[in-house]
Amino acid sequence: MKKNASLMLNGKALAASEERQLSERVAALRQRPVLAAIIVGDDPASQTYVRMKADACRRVGVEPRTLQLPATTSTQTLLTHIKALNEDAEVRGILLQHPVPTAIDERRCFDAIDMAKDVDGVSCLSFGRMVMNCTAWGSATPAGIMRLLAHYDIKLSGCHAVVLGRSPILGKPMAMMMLNADATVTICHSRTRALAERVKEADVLVAAVGRPHFVPSDWIKPGAVVIDAGYHPKEHCGDVVAERLPEITSAYTPVPGGVGPMTINTLISQTVRAAEQSARQPQPTL
Repeated sequence: MKKNASLMLNGKALAASEERQLSERVAALRQRPVLAAIIVGDDPASQTYVRMKADACRRVGVEPRTLQLPATTSTQTLLTHIKALNEDAEVRGILLQHPVPTAIDERRCFDAIDMAKDVDGVSCLSFGRMVMNCTAWGSATPAGIMRLLAHYDIKLSGCHAVVLGRSPILGKPMAMMMLNADATVTICHSRTRALAERVKEADVLVAAVGRPHFVPSDWIKPGAVVIDAGYHPKEHCGDVVAERLPEITSAYTPVPGGVGPMTINTLISQTVRAAEQSARQPQPTL
């Protein structure tokens, strides 16, 4: 009996489709929304990501605004810039590009972003409200993954999801979003014992460890859904060894073209929604 073909979860195609709808929604707004990105230092990967986000903004009519700061920027100076953006009525979303130089208190700066403009879902308040199923912008990459799974009608309820990675902007929010979708969730990390055995238990695996080719194909349970949230430009690969995924899995994300486009699209989608919500609010009478 021939095995059914594995389903490739094409984030690039879904993001392109979503952009057409976002363009129409932006055109209906009275004021063009601004997504402000702050980048500290000259990390090449960060520069590339911010440029890609700016290009995607322009495609749908959102105005990208990039604030480039030197690596010597202090925490207090960065907080001052964030405060100014919080108070800028044209800015509907604020993105602080991760990582910032180690001398900066990144968590303090993330938490200084107004929750209404925290379209990247990086603050503790946004995370806590998301966990409790309250209104909040979700972390862009996990939220993009959830949108991708929903589009392809991959059900999480009752399944065993394994999240490999525990970063505050990817692994932890990913696990909580899946838990809220009624999956049973295991979080694995560098201190997990018998890691291969834990990964083999996954009906749905999210690899977010940040190391190229970290997950070999023999760690993957046949028929599992594999979401590779890693991308390593030098090696042009993700966190999972990809060659056998089409024959092992029931569904998988390609790298590139899977999770990455959905991260950017989610960031912009949440910016547009923030602008729509602001437009619906009654304006104060002067």
